[in-house]
Amino acid sequence: MTALLTILVLVFITIAIWQMIKIFDLSQAKNKSNDTGVATDKDNSINGYLMMGFLAFIYIITIVSFVKWGDLPLMSNSASAHGPGIDKLMIVSMVLIFTVQTLTQFLLHYYAFKYRGEKGKKAVFFSDSAKLEFIWTAIPVVTLAGLILWGLFSWTNIMNVEETDDTIVIELYAQQFNWKARYAGEDNTLGQANVRLINLDNANILGLDESDPNAQDDIITTELHLPVGRPVLFKMRSQDVLHSAYMPHFRAQMNCVPGMITQFGFTPTVTTEDMRQNPDMIDKVQRINKIRTEKSKDLIAKGEEGLERYEFDYLLLCNKICGKSHYNMQMKIVVESEEDYKAWLSTQKLFKDSLVKN
Repeated sequence: MTALLTILVLVFITIAIWQMIKIFDLSQAKNKSNDTGVATDKDNSINGYLMMGFLAFIYIITIVSFVKWGDLPLMSNSASAHGPGIDKLMIVSMVLIFTVQTLTQFLLHYYAFKYRGEKGKKAVFFSDSAKLEFIWTAIPVVTLAGLILWGLFSWTNIMNVEETDDTIVIELYAQQFNWKARYAGEDNTLGQANVRLINLDNANILGLDESDPNAQDDIITTELHLPVGRPVLFKMRSQDVLHSAYMPHFRAQMNCVPGMITQFGFTPTVTTEDMRQNPDMIDKVQRINKIRTEKSKDLIAKGEEGLERYEFDYLLLCNKICGKSHYNMQMKIVVESEEDYKAWLSTQKLFKDSLVKN
């Protein structure tokens, strides 16, 4: 109640000040010059030319931005089976947006210049036109409906991942501020888990049900390994707050919500080593290392340790601002051959073997 009264008092004080300003303006009106406040032909002409100048500015800055930063390397290196379809949808959407923006901005500024106010000149207008209204309503409706349906079908195809014998089931477990991956072992079935079952005394860090037979052969890791060409189904959990599992090169993102399991699936198509040989990626790595070399010189001059050279790796990132260390919440993803994947998996501890025996 106190908060409501405080808000009402502030509102009334604001209204009172506003009214006092209006009264002051009226009392000063008689002391003002004969300036009527109506724009002259000169004023209108200046504003018209300013509109054309601003139009030129936004076109120039757009062209410069495309030339300098518009290579969009991420649009040419998707690494999942559904990635090219997502990229195509994005490119078509961006082309439509920029085309409409360029045309409408030109018309907006040009007509403001062409039909600027002039003494004795009357504006030509008509009250309504059913034909024009139908055209400028139908075109956006058809265009947006097409994009929405295309996106809906794309999303449906991505999300309809069937759990077959060939599908690898992996849990992504999010917590402030790191990721854990849990593989489903030989039975390809994740064991039951609940945050209430977390027991740090025996290293049950993900809250697996220790009595569940399906959990015994699960494997918990801090690095994500995926075999190329195999469908992967991710089951996602969060221990604390809302996180978002974001794997940009795989065109994959899904929220990790406390208290529920979400999922997302895709098939990796490009190994880590092959992506490192991508010309766009080679150029990006070279540019990053050039920057790091320059910064390292300054650090070494101050007696500090220089920066390590950057090497490309796929990453799992958090795409929700989940706290003060959100920026550092990431996990390395390694896409490799089936043989290398199985070899790596064979070196990992099973859940039953990783528990601390009391």
